[in-house]
Amino acid sequence: MLNLKIKEATKNGHQELEKNVIFKLKAIENNLDYADVLKYFYAYFNAAEGNIEAALPASLASYYATRRNASHVAKDIIELGGRLENLPEVVLPTISTKNQAIGALYVLEGSIMGGPHIVKMLQHRGINSGFNFFNGYGDQSMEKWAEFTAIINAEVAENDEQEAIDAALATFEAFTNTFNSKAVIS
Repeated sequence: MLNLKIKEATKNGHQELEKNVIFKLKAIENNLDYADVLKYFYAYFNAAEGNIEAALPASLASYYATRRNASHVAKDIIELGGRLENLPEVVLPTISTKNQAIGALYVLEGSIMGGPHIVKMLQHRGINSGFNFFNGYGDQSMEKWAEFTAIINAEVAENDEQEAIDAALATFEAFTNTFNSKAVIS
């Protein structure tokens, strides 16, 4: 199953990204600090989504149309009093084939699973709003993840799995590099 192969292959990349995200989250002291952290998510998701959408197969179109996306992050930034300016630099991996799009989307969709933990961490820091993005699909997050993994497992042929895995690895690396790029300023 592709989703399990990607999960295993990207374990180190996932941990590295998570370390960078948590480091930034621990520095949050107020809503504007949180909005600045969200700018990293917004910049990366906003840039990646266009490339992913252009390469996705029609079989994923209905799923993709209903997924949580960069607009949810933008809404949170504005709600927190931030602006969609002074975004970090983003360098994306190559996303030009169906398999690369699926590998990259695995990383973006997988971020839903950590959302509830991030919300709890932020609430302990006194942040009580700006959770449209990290709440994912609410009570339906597990169902949406299962739907997504079923689709990608059926969509990618076994001999094409490595291309999706490589794209997921590159997506984690690029997302981590985004978190290490220049600081944003409210």
